[in-house]
Amino acid sequence: MAMSLSLARVALPPLLLQQGGGPAARKLHGAGAGALAFPAKSFFGAQLAAAAAAVAVSPASPLGRGRPSSASAVVAAGKGYKMKTHKASAKRFRVTGRGKIVRRRAGKQHLLGKKNTKRRKRLSKMIQVNKSDYNNVMGALPYLKANRNAE
Repeated sequence: MAMSLSLARVALPPLLLQQGGGPAARKLHGAGAGALAFPAKSFFGAQLAAAAAAVAVSPASPLGRGRPSSASAVVAAGKGYKMKTHKASAKRFRVTGRGKIVRRRAGKQHLLGKKNTKRRKRLSKMIQVNKSDYNNVMGALPYLKANRNAE
């Protein structure tokens, strides 16, 4: 008998086992201040399962503070995924004051001796990313403050 009582105490929420049982526990089981907060013969019975379900499900009851209800667990899981910035793309693109995404021109890394000064100067300037590539850049950089309507 002592073994089943200790197992029953583990199975119940700790708030039902407090001294006196609380007003909700007394209402649920009709127990007095000195009595146990659950019927001893219903360890695997329906009465015990109904009592634990009533405590776990009702978020408005004062006993619902101990365990999160299924509704609050769904809300907590629905926060969403935190997007990660593609760091190689973050080093290659930047946003102007008007919200345009700009990049460097290709062809200015090496073999500069055969390129004339005018060409090297043109390759040094930043150029706006093509509108057709905006979706690719925005996918790699989800927190970029770019204006899609900038011209």
